[in-house]
Amino acid sequence: MTEQDPLSTVRARIAAAARLTGRDDDAATLIAVSKTRMAEEIEPLLAAGQRAFGENRVQEAQGKWPALRERYPDVELHLVGQLQSNKAADAVALFDAIHSIDRASLVDALAAACTKADKHPACFVQVNIGDEPQKGGCAVAELPALLERARAAGLTIAGLMAVPPADLEPAPYFALLAKMARDHGLAGLSMGMSDDLETAVMLGATYVRVGTALFGARA
Repeated sequence: MTEQDPLSTVRARIAAAARLTGRDDDAATLIAVSKTRMAEEIEPLLAAGQRAFGENRVQEAQGKWPALRERYPDVELHLVGQLQSNKAADAVALFDAIHSIDRASLVDALAAACTKADKHPACFVQVNIGDEPQKGGCAVAELPALLERARAAGLTIAGLMAVPPADLEPAPYFALLAKMARDHGLAGLSMGMSDDLETAVMLGATYVRVGTALFGARA
């Protein structure tokens, strides 16, 4: 890939935003969101050294990543979409991180799956930061209790995740998520996508989830 390719461009955007706030260039890990993308679309990013990828659905990821991981065993796979409790065991088996924990029943299902598999993916609690009924995530007021339950269940809680409302300035929502993470002693912040990653990085994101800017608009 050339210096003008999408991957280089996104990496440069992350690094520039980090420098503006005195952070290291690599302070935020780029998760390339490869949902709906075929293996042949993903391969160029793998060949260029990208190793963190995000998928929305367990079943779709099961169909393409085992073969890719045979060739690139150091890939780090993140589940960034909603997870049904009955898919918890499959998610634990496949993913290195799960970003969408949002309810007690899912905490319990994941804890049981982790214990059975003796595998402990990094877990992010998703917060419905804009109180949007159509979005996943626990309510802001419910976060302390859900975190307490997740920790008591033995999950490896790495941080918080959120998607701010699409039609509003994202900075206040990112700032609120960062404050909530600090208040609960969590270092990980999964926030920011193609259009707002600079704002997210400047407000402390440690993971940004980027699809369109890397792969183009979905058909």
